[in-house]
Amino acid sequence: MQHVTAEELRTALTLAARRPHAQRTLAHLVRAWSAPAISESVRAWTEQPTGTGAADSTRALAVLLAREAANSPALAGELRRWHADVLAMEAADNARHQVANSIGTSASIVGPVVQARDITGGVHFHPVLDPSAARAPAVPRQVPPVPGHFINRHAERAELDRLAHASPDGATIAVISGPAGIGKTALARRWLLGRVASFPDGQLYADLRGHSADGPARPGELLTELLRSFGHERIPAELNEQAALWRSVTADARIALLLDNALSAAQVRPLLPGSMVALTVVTSRNRLTGLGLEGAAFVPLDALGTGDSMELLSRRVGADRVRQEPEAALAMARACAGLPLAVCVAGARAASRPRQSLEVLARALSGGGGEGPLEALRMGGESAVRAALQESYRLLDPQLAHAYRHLSLAPVPVLTPSVAAAVCDAEGGAMDRMLDELVEVHLVEDLGPDPRTGLDRYRFHDLIRAHAQERAAEEETIEDSDRAVRRVVDHHLVVATAAEALLTPSHRTLRRDWAEPPAAPPFTDAPGALRWLDAERARLMAVLRTAAARGWDAAAWQLTDALWPLFLRLRPYDLWIEAHEIGLAAARRDRDRAGISRMLTSGGAGLRNVGRYEEALTWFGQALDVAREDVAVLAPQETDRSLELTAARRNEAQALHGLGQTHRLAGQLDLAREYFTRDLALREEIGYRRGAALTRLCLGDTALADDRPAEALGHLTRARTELLAENDPYDAARALAYLGRAHARLDDPRYDLADSQLRQAISEFEQTGSVHWQARVLEMLGEGAEERGDTEQAREWYEQSLARYEPVSEVDARRLADRLREVD
Repeated sequence: MQHVTAEELRTALTLAARRPHAQRTLAHLVRAWSAPAISESVRAWTEQPTGTGAADSTRALAVLLAREAANSPALAGELRRWHADVLAMEAADNARHQVANSIGTSASIVGPVVQARDITGGVHFHPVLDPSAARAPAVPRQVPPVPGHFINRHAERAELDRLAHASPDGATIAVISGPAGIGKTALARRWLLGRVASFPDGQLYADLRGHSADGPARPGELLTELLRSFGHERIPAELNEQAALWRSVTADARIALLLDNALSAAQVRPLLPGSMVALTVVTSRNRLTGLGLEGAAFVPLDALGTGDSMELLSRRVGADRVRQEPEAALAMARACAGLPLAVCVAGARAASRPRQSLEVLARALSGGGGEGPLEALRMGGESAVRAALQESYRLLDPQLAHAYRHLSLAPVPVLTPSVAAAVCDAEGGAMDRMLDELVEVHLVEDLGPDPRTGLDRYRFHDLIRAHAQERAAEEETIEDSDRAVRRVVDHHLVVATAAEALLTPSHRTLRRDWAEPPAAPPFTDAPGALRWLDAERARLMAVLRTAAARGWDAAAWQLTDALWPLFLRLRPYDLWIEAHEIGLAAARRDRDRAGISRMLTSGGAGLRNVGRYEEALTWFGQALDVAREDVAVLAPQETDRSLELTAARRNEAQALHGLGQTHRLAGQLDLAREYFTRDLALREEIGYRRGAALTRLCLGDTALADDRPAEALGHLTRARTELLAENDPYDAARALAYLGRAHARLDDPRYDLADSQLRQAISEFEQTGSVHWQARVLEMLGEGAEERGDTEQAREWYEQSLARYEPVSEVDARRLADRLREVD
């Protein structure tokens, strides 16, 4: 190890003076590797206020540390690494705070701006219509912080450094593998966080949950989250399309990606970036030799040596305590078999009982309880962790042990406090305290608040969760465990239904079955409801799959129905289709005809929107058959069951409407017109005014697509009037936008009126918050300008449309970019 100089240390100490974390790290390593007098000097330096004498104190400490390091190679190595870490943190901070302030050639400015220098070229000013549309997504820095118990791994970190420098012109894939609890993730985090400045385009993190009891994470779910990290909200439905988009998004990007807890090479491959300058680090219990085909390098991780285990234990329980009972501490370290997780759990147990002898704890870990944990240690790493966890578990008070067991039963990998309260059947305040205590003893991990909802999040390490589930299987009845899981399902059904009522109140018509609704939803308005649906989509799907797997059919199709605003507003088509396939099967098993009808029409819409027209027609056709069967049964009883008959006829009209929309998107305009006409007649007959207005809007759109603008005007004018009367401003604005296009496409075009209506439609869409339709109307304005030969004006409209499409629709953004290139 190269010697560390006093000058280098003085520089690092000066920078560390304003970094408490760096000071604490220095204090820890000095306590571990030097005499008490040196440790006292560091402590005195950290407590000295800045100002007069600070520079002299820093210089003196640097000289003292350099002298001590000259006699201790181990201390020299630790100080050199500390010096490098401090410099890296400073470089990363400087990179984040660099600001450019010049405008040249042609630029677009969004929002209020103060310019202090010259401006040259064409400058366009636009109002901020949607703050999220005006801001580029922040550079992702997702790698979680390094656990405080990280130690050693010098050889592996050096190997990772070598790999990073070995392929300057090609992508690097490093696979860190080893048994459970060996510290793979801690090593990956520590190494990546020390290289932040090397990845200006971001560091991303994905947990592949390779050994989760609920099965590994699906590549499609992970790709969705990774793409959203770069601001992409419109995600393709098919996995190969998602992977292709991910490779395109990351092309030439200098990013680092940590794929944690991988199960197989096949799970990893779709997630690999497309950049030749990207770095991917994969952690896994398996070797993943199949990734050698992608040029991966392999970094196997072995158990800690006894000395390192002792040092780690010393950090957890205190060096003085270890020095007082060295033999007991050594027995504890050996019982943990060199697994950092096991050492940390044992250390946490000892730290929580400062007056208890380490000898008592050593006997417990060595099988003093009669279960022979040392025998299990010889079978491998997982057994060592299980033994340590079992001893730690026995120290929990009954209430906390009950929470520990029940939390492991939740069918979701990440727990919010309200979900934890539901599965444990506990009040919110008590649950918060229990979560804090479980985090304190390292049995539950605190992930911090969700960036979208602000809700706190917690999770188990895979092995700890497995241990808690073992305890639940031993100590809970099957009936009690089932009730705990059902409470989680009901919780998500209640909250999703509350979101549905806020976001799509006209859709909230079907029954809901829950025994005892949990606490109130964690939102009070429609924007908050949509953020919750967005953040919880993966966990909502996990709950839905659990409900179906356990035979809770009513809950399964009702939860699918409650998720309608998620599918309608955010368009995750893969989840949309999967949920309705599950929901339809559950509704049929439940023999609920209203549920069957809803699943068929809502699911058909998802199939239609991804271009699976034949399947969509089948679903809508089945919905039509169900509705007509219900009408045939109920019609003779019209007087006694008039409300049910009206609902069945409304379902019939909805099926006809879905068939019309499918044919419209498929370009079969005559068939679309036929179905819309039948749909309109039925909706008018039953007095469904809003539905009739929406059908007229679709007839107008179909007439426009068939180059019949005069016919479209009649349908659209009436649709606009009726939708305003029904207090539906969003769809009324859609009708106005189509009216504008119809006036522009008449044989005798009325361009002034068309532009006026389209501008008014933009204003109305701004009020409803629909960025996508703002972009669509701007595109319509560009189409009108291009049709009358004003290519310069058309280009300006298209540029504004593109700016709004980019944050919400990748497909439309690409289409507009192509269109701009074609404008003469």
